[in-house]
Amino acid sequence: MMDSDAAFRSEKRRVFKEVLIIFLIVGLITAGIIGYGVYWLFYDMGRLPEGDFLTEETSPDGTYTVRTYVANGGATVSYAVRGELVFNENEHKVKTIYWSYREEDANITWKDDDTVVINGHMLDVPGDRYDFRHD
Repeated sequence: MMDSDAAFRSEKRRVFKEVLIIFLIVGLITAGIIGYGVYWLFYDMGRLPEGDFLTEETSPDGTYTVRTYVANGGATVSYAVRGELVFNENEHKVKTIYWSYREEDANITWKDDDTVVINGHMLDVPGDRYDFRHD
């Protein structure tokens, strides 16, 4: 049999491990929530300002339309261009694919049915996107 001192140390180690695991779990959950909050506040393209309509171009096969808007950030922030991809055959689902700072105009050119160039940035739609904050 174990003496009482050994049993006490064993119990102490078990409690320490449980407390450590709880702190690790709480820490990971807290870090995840903070990380998602930073992403949501600063990088989520769904939160961009809508802006004023500039122009639109439809892909050669008519599957997609790219619409661009200029966003005025106010007196202390430069203009920015936001581009959204409209899925013409999918109940007009919309996805923001382009966000560029210090631009006021948009030049849209389709290279083929799935490749669009917006102000010199080539995007393979629907998967690619350009966001100046990630450069």
